Formats: sequence, structure tokens, C-alpha cells
Amino acid sequence: MKVRTKKKIGRVVLYVLVVAIVIWTVAPFAWLIIASISTKKDLITLTLKWLPETPTLENYKAMLFGTSGNTTDAASQFMQAMINSLIVAAVVTAISLIIGLLASYAYSRFRFRGKSTLMNITMFTRMLPAVALIIPLYIILIRMDLLDSLTGLIITHLSFVMPYIVWIMKGYIDGIPVELEESAMIDGCSRLRAFAKIILPVAATGLAATVIFAFILSWNEFFYAVNFTKTLNSKTLSVLLTEFSSKFGPNFVLTSTAGVIASLPPVLVALIFQKYIISGLSSGAVKG
Repeated sequence: MKVRTKKKIGRVVLYVLVVAIVIWTVAPFAWLIIASISTKKDLITLTLKWLPETPTLENYKAMLFGTSGNTTDAASQFMQAMINSLIVAAVVTAISLIIGLLASYAYSRFRFRGKSTLMNITMFTRMLPAVALIIPLYIILIRMDLLDSLTGLIITHLSFVMPYIVWIMKGYIDGIPVELEESAMIDGCSRLRAFAKIILPVAATGLAATVIFAFILSWNEFFYAVNFTKTLNSKTLSVLLTEFSSKFGPNFVLTSTAGVIASLPPVLVALIFQKYIISGLSSGAVKG
């Protein structure tokens, strides 16, 4: 009886902790959604209500069509800033995935002089704080005439995304038996074909996780973007979000609305590649 009682108590405690973690994680985003369909009056009333009396989608209309009262300029820039962020994040993810995957394969499979040193240098570049690199990068972008441009942002983001990609994918490739490639090459496959036919399918779980990770890193980056962009030609969403509450005056409703829309692309990317992660894990469980 005592053992059963302890198990029941432990299970109850576990469920309570799980519910608490879920609430802690979901509550901020839920409030963001509630604020986005509210009015200013709903948010500043002394008797705060969890749901607005008259929910409205006018805030989303303001974001998508650029009509929002005192902050019309910021709202009108929202879609262009979002497009800029999508371009930068997508290009950075694609380039870092291609180059990082090949580099991680080389680090994992080949033996060459200075291999450990190069790997350590690659990781060391990511360990440096962004504030220590801001001045050198700023000077480089000025001399290359890439300041306030999407190309400049892409190059800057690659400098901190790619080392992570190399590090993560090297770990996945290290876990793939070399014998699989050797068997394929004995059967007549070239190394490149063995890489495409053996390594890529087996490392699908790692590739999916890497795509999500790289996209979110680039999408959320703020420090370099706020210092290297001036005009709407290259301004990203993370920079524009700050202007709803500073340059154009505080508007918490529009800030919440912009936050909800800005969170959708990373969520969609995670949902798209989630099935590859789950299928890869399931496949590994069955084979094991």
C-alpha cells in the first residue's frame, strides 16, 4: 500500500510540474495573442480582463495594410521588414547548411594537417562576444560598400550561424558508421555519391534540426541588424519591433500584434521539419 501511495503521489507531482511548465511556456504567448485582438482601452483599464469585450482584427489589418493611427509609418514598414527578415534568414540557412554540411563531413571523415586547429578556430569565432566584433565588422562592411544592405547582413549572420552548423552536423556524422560508406564505395559508388545516398538520408534528423536552429538564429538576430541597417532597404523585423515603442511612440497593442505575426515563420519552419525529426528518431528506434 505504501509503495502504491508513493507512486500515486509521485505521479501527481509529475503532472503538476508538467502543467506548471506548460502554463509557464504558453502563458506569455497566449497573452500576446489576447493583447493583439484588444484595444488600448482594454489594456489600460484598472480591472484587467483576460478576454477583451469586443475582440478586433483591426490591429492585424494595420500591420498588413499599414493603417494604424499614430504609428502609421512603423506599421507601413512591417511587411517590407518581414520580407527582409525572410530573405536574410532563408539565404543564411541555405548557404550555412550547404557549406557547413560539407565542412562537417570533411572534419568527421578526413585526416589532414591542422584539422584540430581549424576546428578549434571555427568554434572560437563563435565564442567571441558580438560586441567585440561590431567595430571590425562595421569597418569591413563600409569598405566593401555593404553597409545597410541585405548582402551585408547575410554575410554577418553567416559568421555566427555557420560555426554552429559545423559543430552540430559533425556530431551527427561522427555517429554514422564509416562502414556504411565503405560498403557503398566497394559496390561502385564514388565518395560523393555515397555521401548523397548514405550520409544525407541517415543524417536527416540532424539536418532538420539544423535547419530549424539556423533559421531561428538568423531570424531573431538583433544586435548586428540594429547597428548595420539604417533604411527600409535592409531593416529587419527584429529592429522594426522596437520602433513601435520608441521612435513612433508606445503602442503595446500593435507591438503585440507584430510579435504574433513575427513568431509565425519560425513556428512554421519548426512544424514543417518536425516530421523529419520524428521520422528519423522513429527509424533509429526501430533499427536499434
